[in-house]
Amino acid sequence: MKEKINVGIIGATGMVGQYFITLLENHPWFTVSFVAASGRSAGKMYKEAVAGRWHMNQDIPADTGNLIVADAMDVCKTKGKCSLVFSAIKLDQQATMELENRYAAEDFIVVSNNSAHRGTSDVPVLIPEVNFHHLDIIPAQRKHYGFQKGLIVVKPNCSIQSYMTPVYALIKAGYTIDRLLVTTLQAISGAGHPGVSSLDIIDNTLPLPGEEIKSETEPMKIFGSVMGDHIEPDTSIKISAHCNRVPVIHGHIACVNIGFQGEKPTVQEIIHIWNSFSSLPQELGLPSAPVKPVIYRGEDDRPQPRIDRDTENGMTVTTGRLRDCPVFDYKFLGLHHNIIRGAAGGAVLIAELLKAKGFM
Repeated sequence: MKEKINVGIIGATGMVGQYFITLLENHPWFTVSFVAASGRSAGKMYKEAVAGRWHMNQDIPADTGNLIVADAMDVCKTKGKCSLVFSAIKLDQQATMELENRYAAEDFIVVSNNSAHRGTSDVPVLIPEVNFHHLDIIPAQRKHYGFQKGLIVVKPNCSIQSYMTPVYALIKAGYTIDRLLVTTLQAISGAGHPGVSSLDIIDNTLPLPGEEIKSETEPMKIFGSVMGDHIEPDTSIKISAHCNRVPVIHGHIACVNIGFQGEKPTVQEIIHIWNSFSSLPQELGLPSAPVKPVIYRGEDDRPQPRIDRDTENGMTVTTGRLRDCPVFDYKFLGLHHNIIRGAAGGAVLIAELLKAKGFM
């Protein structure tokens, strides 16, 4: 690609916004040309707006640091500065939905890290290796909302991405899964910044009841089918979830018990399926796609967040401890980097897929 596509980041001063900026530095397809945030930051240079609260391990990219932060609510001022926006803005659900709709109505491609549109029947909740075919709903979405060139795609809740791709790999291999019991151990960075109080999380874990309903319902939509003007959820897999915040900086773990209907694979077959799994992003050679979307670690003490979360630039799901289960069929651990694969990196991969499929 000779000429890069200009992209904007809405909510650029927050933690996920900062990850977008670092991941997009020197990206072969995209360049950050526009940053927006709340009215408190509007009018400042980006490096001034994040002074004292830049959380990345690398310096602010010079070009981005000199951009003037716009007011995210002023959609018209975004015109002409970019064609795609990554949405990481923190607003209530209704306000987020309305703002993302306004951007799409003004011909922007919106790739959202937010949850507002995850329940919208004609908006794909995309894991590019799993349900890339849900992009087929975009013509119906555009017709519904009157979008011309604009569209909206969202990424899933980070709590489910430690196990969705490994589970899908088994489904793709021809096995029928009918039940999952999942307990997540979720890193504190999933709460953003300043996030969880140290007095709450040190020497403690925190139940996350709001995450549990997402973990039980979003997979149904992701595994669902495009049916004309909507995505019909797949309710054949029953999921029960416990979600907890733990004192780890980055890296969500899922402890998964899995049950099959009919024939079940052997342990060695499952490991082979995971280690050999590949999908459309790998076939297309998308820049952010990991060579191996899923890998299996055979050690008894893996995966671990500190050791495994950065595998393939934080875009791989690491599995381990696969063994027989006396109640279900098997149990295993899944781990992913919640801010990279589970947030900004996953959204960048969605944008790359949109580009490769001709939506830009």
